[in-house]
Amino acid sequence: MTTKRQLLGVVHLGALPSAARHRSMAEVLDAAVRDGEAFAVADFDGLVVENFGDSPFHRGTADDPVPPDVPAGLAIAADRLQRATGLPLAINCLRNDGMAALGVAAVTGARWVRVNVLSGAYVTDQGLIQGEAARLLGYRRRLGSDTLILADLFVKHAEPLARFELRDAARDLAERSGADGLVLSGSRTGAPVDVSFVDEVRAAVAGFPIWIGSGLGGDNADELWPRCDGAIVGTWCKRGGVAIAPVDPERARRLRAACPR
Repeated sequence: MTTKRQLLGVVHLGALPSAARHRSMAEVLDAAVRDGEAFAVADFDGLVVENFGDSPFHRGTADDPVPPDVPAGLAIAADRLQRATGLPLAINCLRNDGMAALGVAAVTGARWVRVNVLSGAYVTDQGLIQGEAARLLGYRRRLGSDTLILADLFVKHAEPLARFELRDAARDLAERSGADGLVLSGSRTGAPVDVSFVDEVRAAVAGFPIWIGSGLGGDNADELWPRCDGAIVGTWCKRGGVAIAPVDPERARRLRAACPR
């Protein structure tokens, strides 16, 4: 993995066809390209494409996978974004369909996938989600893919079914799940992660890539950015700091300035 810190902007797709609030794929794609271009102009290092508008989500597990239109929509959006911006991509298929995300990545050449629950078991607003690390890594090998898996530790909007000591949980995820990087987040979308939490994880898995997964902004970048190997940012860069709003180009530029390479 590159040693340069990567600042990735999240393109929150509108609702895809099988989702309750879907209106038009043309609207979804047009909005995605506008947001992607705003991040590109602000000189971000890449984009994360995720089906944020599909809530309430399918669990994305073997017994409750996302419907087929979801990876299809993600792939089309990823292709449009690559053509429009030329930026490297990550795929996050909510709530937790790592298989679909890896498939999209293989088709589109995405560099990363984010998997919210790679190992362990979490109680979420979609019910109980259990990690499927062996299944995902086996699929990645069959694809002949070098896509990197970024795995959440104590993922937001969820609680682990069994609470392990933080350092042990971090080591297990880094050493036993096949993850290529750990993602650390606050409790909810846009909520910042505690600096002490980042420091403790860093101490537990020294040398292993750590990403900030929510809450990085212009007001805390001086503390969080030097502590991570990369960051995934969506909400702070939106108009008014609202997750479902369009990207505010000025906020995106301010964050890039606060997170130097």
